[in-house]
Amino acid sequence: MKRLPLSRLSRLHRCVSESELLELCDDYDRDRNEFFFDRHSEAFSFIMLYVQHGKLRFVPHMCELSFYNEMLYWGLESADLQPCCQRRLDDRLSDCFVHFFPEEEPRCPEEPQSPWMERMRRTFEEPASSRVAQILAFVSVLFVVISMVMLCASTLPEWMTAETTDQHRIIEAVCIGWFTAECIVRFLVSRDKCEFVCRPLNVIDLLAIMPYYISVTVTTLTGENSQLQRAGVTLRILRIMRIFWVIKLARHFLGLQTLGLTLRRCYREMMMLLVFIFVAMAIFSALAQLLEHGLDLESGNQDYASIPAASWWVIISMTTVGYGDMYPVTVAGRVLGGLCVVSGIVLLALPITFIYHSFIQCYHELRVRSARGMPSLSAEFIQ
Repeated sequence: MKRLPLSRLSRLHRCVSESELLELCDDYDRDRNEFFFDRHSEAFSFIMLYVQHGKLRFVPHMCELSFYNEMLYWGLESADLQPCCQRRLDDRLSDCFVHFFPEEEPRCPEEPQSPWMERMRRTFEEPASSRVAQILAFVSVLFVVISMVMLCASTLPEWMTAETTDQHRIIEAVCIGWFTAECIVRFLVSRDKCEFVCRPLNVIDLLAIMPYYISVTVTTLTGENSQLQRAGVTLRILRIMRIFWVIKLARHFLGLQTLGLTLRRCYREMMMLLVFIFVAMAIFSALAQLLEHGLDLESGNQDYASIPAASWWVIISMTTVGYGDMYPVTVAGRVLGGLCVVSGIVLLALPITFIYHSFIQCYHELRVRSARGMPSLSAEFIQ
């Protein structure tokens, strides 16, 4: 039992009570010491053949997605399949835009909340749970939009008069008051306070609110015209951090949720994309510096005087932006520039295909969850 690659059966060996056993199986007969799993019996026989002989293939005349669901239940991954079956599964997943989640470890039972606390939590955390929750979500989005508009308007020269500054402060104080009250209420009604504090969106809320109170405290302690206020660099940095408020819209818009979930799942592809760009940038920038400046130090192209300077040209060429602020003038440099542009298109297109498919899967999954009445923001994205 310890050597079995099936995690569900291996966990049975570590159980010390009948309640723990029933968390892993559907029924248990103490007299005969037998376990019952309400799963597909034929699929399990193929999985046991994999345990005995080391080769896992699909059950004939059985849906690939159903068999993959059985694999995840018993603790196997798609990598355990034979290559031919693995390609079939990948094609089927791409066609159906389905994403499966492995079974999570059973969590400790949470303390039951009172009905009104649970109702309050759902109202603030799940915008689609009731009409009141929808109204609160609309008000929250409205305050975010107002705060963003005022932040942008405060940087306009014609809006920097004393009268408009006072108006900005009043509106800013009202918005901050709403965000602070919302954050405090959500913290008080949350089930797990530690988990609430560790959520990325809640950390962003805190980072967006704290600069206001820090700037007000500094202004109160040092005075409006003090040397620190005239320097103002620190306070301006703190005020511009209010731009993080726009991320609060992810609680209410499916598109931003899909983007965050896609980045979470595709971090390996994102790292691969960055490695591709870095390697190509190192190669082409060194060659560009040599061809444009290194062969003729006196009359060479001064825009390519160093490899870091040439790296800027490489990155804007590989992404096909081409600002035109620097460009090669020699024949060899122009040929290298053409190769740089073509290689950039190819290198960027390779991992983006995987990211695109993952984005489609995440969007479809979140739409299905929302249509079934589940929270619009998936638990994986919140975590």
